[in-house]
Amino acid sequence: MSRSLVTIDLGAVRHNARTLARLLGRSELWAVVKADGYGHGASDVARAALDGGATALCVATVGEALPLRVAHPDARILVLGPAADDEVALAREARLELSVVDERLPEGVPLHLKLDTGMRRWGLSELGEPGPSVVGLMTHFATADSDTAFAEAQLDRFLRLTEPFAERYARHAANSAAALVLPAARLDAARCGIALYGIDPLGQDAARFDLRPALRWDSELALVKRLRAGESTGYGRRFVAEQDAWIGIVPVGYADGFRRDMTGAEVIVGGERVRVVGTVSMDALAVLLPDRRRAGTPVTLVGDGITLEQHAAVAGTIGYELACGIRAAPGRAERTVVE
Repeated sequence: MSRSLVTIDLGAVRHNARTLARLLGRSELWAVVKADGYGHGASDVARAALDGGATALCVATVGEALPLRVAHPDARILVLGPAADDEVALAREARLELSVVDERLPEGVPLHLKLDTGMRRWGLSELGEPGPSVVGLMTHFATADSDTAFAEAQLDRFLRLTEPFAERYARHAANSAAALVLPAARLDAARCGIALYGIDPLGQDAARFDLRPALRWDSELALVKRLRAGESTGYGRRFVAEQDAWIGIVPVGYADGFRRDMTGAEVIVGGERVRVVGTVSMDALAVLLPDRRRAGTPVTLVGDGITLEQHAAVAGTIGYELACGIRAAPGRAERTVVE
């Protein structure tokens, strides 16, 4: 193999889309495939999500939407972030739908008015009479994964503001976390991203929602070394052997998306869980082996029970960030897609 292999399982994406669509019931599933499908490949994931029951695709920018329109000419595509003035004509030509975050209402393109109900980022503070191009009303939760009381307060404000227009426009508020744990937020549609990829938005175990990880990451031991007691490996001598030990060098580092703050995470070497030790460098990391292993022994960085949620807990971040950061760059790694 190359230095590492990233495998995207579209069957898992289809399964997750079906699971979410069943959960949502009468609410539509809108698949969020921004940031290149959270690092999984936007076009591939979009196809699998649509096959699994999603009725629309969501991206962050017009630039992300345009290649999706080519790949999926009949799909409904919503741009969640603000569009620049010079992008409106492109959006109109590509039959996109735009989110509106201030008082400017572009003409000739379907619009979703975004209300700021507590995120204090993009969005309108108040809702007047929607214009003729408006097809949807939306908001975004700040704490659906951590503080449901605040999310419920946001939902209450959104419902209050939009109630006079409930029969005229689609209302959508739920992200993955809200779709899973806040049923009242499902409304007419839910915009699900991270759950679609089989990653728990609450940072625990996606399997409890019958969601399957879609990303697997494999490498191998490039070299095995014997450390004598008192010897170290890697920059800064962060790991010093207290007794004689075997370490394996894996040709993956932070340039590939295995971050420096993931030291201490577990990976699988030859079927056994082992710990990453020392400083993760740009192109390599070290693992502490239970005994001598051969170079070429398979290493699973993500998969077979090693999850991005577990790595995120070690790194003090979220699975979203890790998924987006894994790079299958030519010359360093391979990317393969399985159906």
